Amino acid sequence: MNSANVIEIFSSVQGEGKYIGCRQIFVRLADCNLNCAYCDTNFQRADFCKVETSAGSMIFRDEKNPLNAAQVVDIIKNFCGEVPTHSISFTGGEPLLHWQFVRDVASVLKNFGVKIFLETNGTLHDELKKISGAIDIVSMDIKLPSVGKNLFNLHEKFLRVACEKDLYVKIVVAAETTREEFLSAVELIANVDKKILLIIQPVTPVKKIHAASPEKILSFQVAALQKLENVRVIPQMHKIISLL
Repeated sequence: MNSANVIEIFSSVQGEGKYIGCRQIFVRLADCNLNCAYCDTNFQRADFCKVETSAGSMIFRDEKNPLNAAQVVDIIKNFCGEVPTHSISFTGGEPLLHWQFVRDVASVLKNFGVKIFLETNGTLHDELKKISGAIDIVSMDIKLPSVGKNLFNLHEKFLRVACEKDLYVKIVVAAETTREEFLSAVELIANVDKKILLIIQPVTPVKKIHAASPEKILSFQVAALQKLENVRVIPQMHKIISLL
């Protein structure tokens, strides 16, 4: 089985998007191919992975990196035995940088009736194709040009692969977000499928990124609803209630 540098494994609730509040087991993988201005996650490689000692305890032990797929499967199975779990979330960083590892873990866990949830920046469509059969839910970010560079071409290719799954798209909106770039992203989604769920996620202020006004958030939702059938505004709930 393949191995990967894993930052942490823990049981908590999904704090963003369509499945907010659902109990999940999170496998956070190191490395990312982007450097977004609002990123609040440490995705640097570590000598040790932080593994929660029991589901929801928020007490951790160290496991030497890299971890192989069999080790991670055993940890997840133990958590699932402690708490009924909606899905296993592979997050990061960018988990598709470790697609072979994700495939190995997910392929085993699907035999236990648990859903596989992929949280991704939506730029690695070839890697998604390789593990598409192992994935149930895709939470895809669209990165706007103001937080890095224009990735719309990659996002469109990714959407056309991911739309076969239980897919939703998140766009983080900040004070710095322009209406023009937001509407361009909405148009990109609509050109693939108007039924794709869009989550407008008000940014949690970090570094030099500032919160968007309520008026801006509401006006963006109105504009998006002219193109898409389902547009919701959902903040980062786990930040509000101080969960992992």
